[in-house]
Amino acid sequence: MFESLSKRLERTFKNIRGQGKLTEKNMKDALQEIRLALLEADVNYKVVKQFIADVQEKALGQEVLDSIQPGQQIVKIVHDELIQLMGEANAPIKLADPPPTIIMMVGLQGQGKTTTAGKLALRLKKKGHKPLLVGADVYRPAAIRQLEVVAQQAEVENFNLGEQADPVDTCLMSLGEAQMRNCDVIILDTAGRLHVDEQMMDEVRRIHDQVSPTEILFVANAMTGQDAVNSAKQFHDALPLTGVILTQMDGDARGGAAISLTFVTGCPIKFVGTGEKLDALEPFHPRSMADQILGMGDVVSLVEKAQDSLDQDKALKFQEKARKASWDLEDFLDQMQQLKKMGPIGDLMGKIPGMSKMMGKGMAVDETDFSHMEAIIRSMTPKERSHPKIINGSRRRRIADGSGTTVQDVNRLLKDFEQTRKMIKQAMKGKGMKGGKGRMKMPQFPGM
Repeated sequence: MFESLSKRLERTFKNIRGQGKLTEKNMKDALQEIRLALLEADVNYKVVKQFIADVQEKALGQEVLDSIQPGQQIVKIVHDELIQLMGEANAPIKLADPPPTIIMMVGLQGQGKTTTAGKLALRLKKKGHKPLLVGADVYRPAAIRQLEVVAQQAEVENFNLGEQADPVDTCLMSLGEAQMRNCDVIILDTAGRLHVDEQMMDEVRRIHDQVSPTEILFVANAMTGQDAVNSAKQFHDALPLTGVILTQMDGDARGGAAISLTFVTGCPIKFVGTGEKLDALEPFHPRSMADQILGMGDVVSLVEKAQDSLDQDKALKFQEKARKASWDLEDFLDQMQQLKKMGPIGDLMGKIPGMSKMMGKGMAVDETDFSHMEAIIRSMTPKERSHPKIINGSRRRRIADGSGTTVQDVNRLLKDFEQTRKMIKQAMKGKGMKGGKGRMKMPQFPGM
């Protein structure tokens, strides 16, 4: 996401870095480039106008420090203004006290509302809640059945009164059903239309009036850009929206909707969908998003994904082994399995500060090579995994044949494994990477 905007802004900042100081002339050129970059990224024109005015005011005002280079100054100002524009901080789901928390999902048809309801239910379940998914879309064919399937996949409770029922009655009945099933969160999957119409608005208003939801979340596809922004504004005019969820953020290379929505509607973006799987829903952090737009990575999302996906006990045990350089290929295989739970390796690399630029300069990740590494290790005996030094020529040929790879692939894996083990031991002792003769090369595992 934000790929085209990031590249355009990077070129702009590079041009201004050669200037001695910020002046009205070079600022005017830079701001024009930033304006065009934002418009090309499908950012709302009113948002662009206000954003440029704010950046210009800060850049030419008293907040600029003389000791910092112009390029650094403008990056810092743009970064701060992007955070301000997108809402400053993450807005978590508001929980009702006493329960149940009622979350009403609204939006147009085809935006991913039903799947997102399941993703949100799974996320809340992992946080210790017991959600009830409620099928209140009686118009779209098989919508209720789809929600039932999603509920089964997420292993959460599901309720509906069938396709002939009144949606308002379904939502009202779900309150008692949640109480009987001891559910503390109710997620209402309401109907959408191909476009905003009065009949749909009247229905969601009646549901709102009857159940008094804790949260009303507008679900929109990020790839629809300004259409998503305009629809959100129409819904917000009819209902008191409390937040937005943007789906398919992983497929939106421009990102204009994410930058525009909070400014136009006054509602925070609470979550973004980053894939098709049910666990591909991440909290929206404006600071992390600004970092990502400016090529600084997204450490917050990376840490959250690790906390949700990794086995903490295994991580601590591996850390202790790494300190003593006693970890083996069995541990390495386990770490790869843990890493795969966090999602595509390329996406994870892009969240590491500075890594996106390195990947843009030829450093790439080939997911299939990680599968080859797995196959090689699985073709070894338990003794070979624990004691890689015993793997001689004949063993290497057997492992290569068993894994469908070559002896050269096996050799490279063993060499880089040993090199990585030494490097991690050195890093764990706080010595870092020494220069000169003692300097170690970064291991080039297959896939990098």
